[in-house]
Amino acid sequence: MTIDVTPTSVSGINIKSSQNRLLIKNGRVVNDDGMEDADVYIEDGIIKQVGRNLIIPGGTRTIDATGLLVMPGGIDPHTHFELEMMGAKTADDFYKGTRAAVAGGTTTVIDFVLPQKGQSLIEAYNNWRQKADGKVCCDYSLHVGVTWWSPSVKKEMEQLTGEEYGINSFKMFMAYKDTWMLNDYELYQAIETCAELKAIPQVHAENGHIIARNTEKLLAKGITGPEGHEMSRNEEVEAEAVNRACVIANQANSPLYIVHMMSKSAVQALQTARQRQRQPLYGETLAATIGTDGSHYRNACFRHAAAHVLSPPLRPDPDTPQAMLEALADDQLQLIGSDNCTFHEKDKELGKDNFAKIPNGVNGVEDRMAILWQKAVNTGIMDPCRFVSVTSARAARVFNLWPRKGRVAPLADADLVLWDSRLQRVISATTHRHAVDFNIFEGQNVVGSPQYVIVNGRVCLDDGDLRVVEGFGKFVKTPTNSPHVFGAPQPPLSPQPSPSPLHTPQRVTNGNTPSPGEELKPAHAHRQPEPAPSGCSTPTGRKMRDGAQRDLQSSSFSISKEVEGLDTKTSVRVRNPPGGKSSGLW
Repeated sequence: MTIDVTPTSVSGINIKSSQNRLLIKNGRVVNDDGMEDADVYIEDGIIKQVGRNLIIPGGTRTIDATGLLVMPGGIDPHTHFELEMMGAKTADDFYKGTRAAVAGGTTTVIDFVLPQKGQSLIEAYNNWRQKADGKVCCDYSLHVGVTWWSPSVKKEMEQLTGEEYGINSFKMFMAYKDTWMLNDYELYQAIETCAELKAIPQVHAENGHIIARNTEKLLAKGITGPEGHEMSRNEEVEAEAVNRACVIANQANSPLYIVHMMSKSAVQALQTARQRQRQPLYGETLAATIGTDGSHYRNACFRHAAAHVLSPPLRPDPDTPQAMLEALADDQLQLIGSDNCTFHEKDKELGKDNFAKIPNGVNGVEDRMAILWQKAVNTGIMDPCRFVSVTSARAARVFNLWPRKGRVAPLADADLVLWDSRLQRVISATTHRHAVDFNIFEGQNVVGSPQYVIVNGRVCLDDGDLRVVEGFGKFVKTPTNSPHVFGAPQPPLSPQPSPSPLHTPQRVTNGNTPSPGEELKPAHAHRQPEPAPSGCSTPTGRKMRDGAQRDLQSSSFSISKEVEGLDTKTSVRVRNPPGGKSSGLW
């Protein structure tokens, strides 16, 4: 059941204050550095207390989270809503896209401003703000693309990093020749500028010149279908660009963030670069990369094959999804995004006779977290703490939203997902919230999904019912000089936390209690993205396995107080205590 509440339907009601107090009881709080059984009290969109035996005012709505994990809401660092490219416009606008995000447990998205060649970066930024501000159902931030170079672009980058605009990341393309691609000289200048501004340079790493030539040759041979897309830009083409981008960043003495890494070869190139690099290197992969593969490009149905086209492409090597999961678990990759960029079937058909004209993009913002949980946590590749790290906390740290976002702690934003690890469902285009009628994860069974999602203190997924409000989200600025990236001291939240702060989490190693004297290592702002202690298991947050992978659904590892079968309804109750009754909006 989906209930989409628009501002006009709640005329006269202050949405943010109609239910400003919320208590989450009996859940297990999961952060990237540990887990603990604790209650969470929220007021006016802010987490006020985390702990036990909290003193709570009357009139507070209570959610019984018995058997649920209480985690920071997901942060998707890579979305494209209302983007115009290749003669088409994405189907998911900022309302439908963020609606889908919230349904899947994501409470913050970071979208990309992509100026046309010659267009003012600030003009493009203003256009994106105008498109998004009145539509978003959750908070959002922005990256800005540097799609051409001139002294005026450098000046506007300086302006965008100021207080007025609040941008701390810029994306450059090494692909899309004749549209967004920069040459190496321009890329070097753009990365140098980012380093000067203490901003984060991001790179789409593919060799655009090789792709252009390969495309010409394939079309000349009569290869026009979607299979030609991957053939024109194979793993080697991606890996070469990753290496080259790292070399340029090292020459500029700059950190570097590589978006949507799609292959084992690219990861290996990044790992090799880390051995020589002076500044941090961050690697992002996608839900699509771990949830499906490039075999779909050879499907006889054009609609099916074209729906999987994105760049860099899905790889035909069947071992790629598992390898990328391993890389995420081992901290060779640090984040997982969606690169959500959906197009209607009629738009994909623009490339019916020429694969180079198929608009690039797939879904993922709704299923990103469930797909990763199914593929990684349920198989024992990573534990819940590492899951929180790659889906939320690391993005918050890198893009300087930490600790306001990405953490369940006093004074953080009340962006939370209450995760039912036993909730079983089948992903389908017939039930998803996207604006398209195709899902690249169609038919996949996942065990583990959100039961409640809270955005700025408001319950937007309520015991499975989606109740979002168009325009409820807000733009969140991302200051430059991120401590996690540039090594500056991490500023504390202020004022000081209220009573009952987050208890010291108990280390969980293979589902067992910690040994006597074993202490939880705190989360630090790492300058270099080396394996970070998760507080849950091994230093990378990875499960130690003996032989075959472990199935957490049937193992002794338990994340609830009572082990329930998949056929048993989870024990979730909503209670309205004496002195207060929840609003009809809730």
